[in-house]
Amino acid sequence: MKVVAINGSPRKDGNNAKCLEVIGKVLEKEGIDFEVVQPGARVHPCLACYHCLDNGTLRCIQNDDGVNEIIAKCIEADGIILASPVYHGGIAGNMKCVLDRLILAAGCGDNQLHHKVGAAMCTLRRSGGMETYQQLLGTMNAMEMVLVTSDYWNAVHGADAGEVEQDIEGLEVIEKLGRNIAWMLKVIDKAGIAPPETHHRTMTNFIR
Repeated sequence: MKVVAINGSPRKDGNNAKCLEVIGKVLEKEGIDFEVVQPGARVHPCLACYHCLDNGTLRCIQNDDGVNEIIAKCIEADGIILASPVYHGGIAGNMKCVLDRLILAAGCGDNQLHHKVGAAMCTLRRSGGMETYQQLLGTMNAMEMVLVTSDYWNAVHGADAGEVEQDIEGLEVIEKLGRNIAWMLKVIDKAGIAPPETHHRTMTNFIR
């Protein structure tokens, strides 16, 4: 079993990375492979060209910023963690670019993400944690993923790199999140039950 985490922070070794290290240690202790991918700040936004959707490629037509590699890793993984810092009350811009392209390429056509285990977390200085956390959860909710939670909202406080280590409660929350992810993966694996049938939604809008 393998979990892939998308670190949506453009910073290397920042607070997001510190929190994912905590989760990673828990998962690896439980015998689950763990990999963090970090797209950085130079990713492109979705073009809404629908090439991926119309052609069923499971890839974005933009192929020079590493996002296709992230999409492929998410398709292969058993579990996915979305992690973003809070930027002006929401997810970081580069993370939004990645998620828009991931969901369109891998989820909106032949959904490759449904019934995968999913979890979200964010880091923040002061406020915007709930909004960002709910944005990340909403992304996975729309992909028919199995959402895992902790015993509190997964928002850990810290501004400068390493300050999250002072948020003892926050670290305990995400450590428990790691244990719950491992448990859910093992429950699904042990059950050995085929996932329920899924199908495309009937797409409508409000101008017809």
